Amino acid sequence: MATSERPSAHVDFERPSFARVSDALLGGQNHYEPDRAVLRQLTAIAPEAPAMAREVRQWLVRAVRYLTERLDVDQFLDLGSGFPTAENIHQVAQKYNPEAHVVYVDDDPVVSAHGRALLVDNEFTHICGTDPLNPGETLAGVERYIDFDRPAGLVLCGVVDHIADLQQAQQVVKSYVGALAPGSYLLLLHQHNPDDGSDAAAVATSLQDRFGRTGLDTLYRTRAEITSFFDGLDLLEPGLTAPHLWWPDGPRLAPLTPVNWTALGGVARIP
Repeated sequence: MATSERPSAHVDFERPSFARVSDALLGGQNHYEPDRAVLRQLTAIAPEAPAMAREVRQWLVRAVRYLTERLDVDQFLDLGSGFPTAENIHQVAQKYNPEAHVVYVDDDPVVSAHGRALLVDNEFTHICGTDPLNPGETLAGVERYIDFDRPAGLVLCGVVDHIADLQQAQQVVKSYVGALAPGSYLLLLHQHNPDDGSDAAAVATSLQDRFGRTGLDTLYRTRAEITSFFDGLDLLEPGLTAPHLWWPDGPRLAPLTPVNWTALGGVARIP
């Protein structure tokens, strides 16, 4: 869908959205001027933000590849998926298992319309337009596609960052984790503030403040707070870490910047 093709009069294109700002960060085409305005504000603080968005995407690709190829996970539930981009979860998983089932969940109607058009011929990949922050509604909406009696991969990448109350965010994660079969996996990435007086902490504080001014509230939590989302689960090595440190594919070519330390990701097994 070209950016000029506005699918619904019910969508407010004068306000930025998380999905479209993320698309702009990744160099996509599904965004509008309000989203690009947010991007300009973010890159004024952290010029490396687009590169960091790609680091996060590469982390997710490596994690999905590992679960599919090495651990035989054949179904994934991606919450707050955003627009399809290069190396989507279904493309990675179905490369190793052509019949792997992937369900994308996003309540942005533009994302849903675009995804359904793109995936119309893929019988193993589905779009669900429910609110990922409403576990009851979402679990009911995806039960026709996900077999909750078998292990699955649950993807929460940049989702609970947008819930201001930590206890509420923890409960959302627990609700989804509790619905999955033993042997399932949680793939979670969250914006991080090292809170240690470093340049990375200063950047995280500035980015959180800037997001708040755009109406797209995003929390940069501490390591201890992010770790709490994995309570009761078994973190795989190398544990909760910056995306570029989670089993990189080769030697690092680009220099590290403070922005590289403003996210933490981990993969954990549900006992």
